[in-house]
Amino acid sequence: MAEIVIMDFSGIYKGEQFFEGEKVSWLDVREIPGTNCYCDDEAKTQILEKLEKFSAGGIYFIDSGNYHYMSRIGIERVKEPFRLLVFDNHTDMQLPAFGGLLSCGGWIASAIEEAENLVEVWLAGPDEEAYSQVEEPLKEKVKFFSREMLQGFRNNESYSEKTNNMERNVMDFSFLGEIPTDLPLYVSIDKDVLGTTDASTTWSQGDMTLGEMMAALEFVTRHFKEAGGKILQVDICGECDPDGADNERNDAANRELLKFWKNFFAEQEDRGALL
Repeated sequence: MAEIVIMDFSGIYKGEQFFEGEKVSWLDVREIPGTNCYCDDEAKTQILEKLEKFSAGGIYFIDSGNYHYMSRIGIERVKEPFRLLVFDNHTDMQLPAFGGLLSCGGWIASAIEEAENLVEVWLAGPDEEAYSQVEEPLKEKVKFFSREMLQGFRNNESYSEKTNNMERNVMDFSFLGEIPTDLPLYVSIDKDVLGTTDASTTWSQGDMTLGEMMAALEFVTRHFKEAGGKILQVDICGECDPDGADNERNDAANRELLKFWKNFFAEQEDRGALL
């Protein structure tokens, strides 16, 4: 069974219920200084020490987008070549401003430059203007799908269906079928790619619906299952500010995401046992 790890940086998850009834590991990292938006070397060392008892795989909830750099730390624990799929409203490829500190806004750039096992990044969600500001050398390892491109898929190819009592406006996600399956995939989801109807986050948000997000995940996981590929790990961030907590939408999204990934990893483990 895939591990479900909740990393508590801010206390925000105390106001949510999506994990109730599940076997979860609660990792309290609130006492570690130097973690909000930026992660200094000492904080990173302490976090890695706390993660040692967990496998480099499974489902990780990593708090708000302020801590999205946890994906970079997760990537560091992968010891084989892999690809990275990211859903985010931002590029997270800003060059570091403070002495090379790992940051929530630059973790993908750090991974591209330093993670030897990272072969390629597939990034979906930011707008074209934001991506135009990314340094050209970083783009060499990136397959980019802009918000404008996704909106075009919605306008031209969308239809509506109801699954699990949730209305889903399904985009054409066939581009995700282009991800090669010869290497494992690491998936990172920032809920700020969602519109405000489905999430409340600490950063500016996109306009993807939760139904569209779930359809995208269904497409990519089906693609990997049919090809015999492997998904290593998923992490999920995008909680709101605990001081002005509006958790109902995030709780619902987290519940949907946890159910989806828990079922997927169980099926993946069953397939592996049959090989």
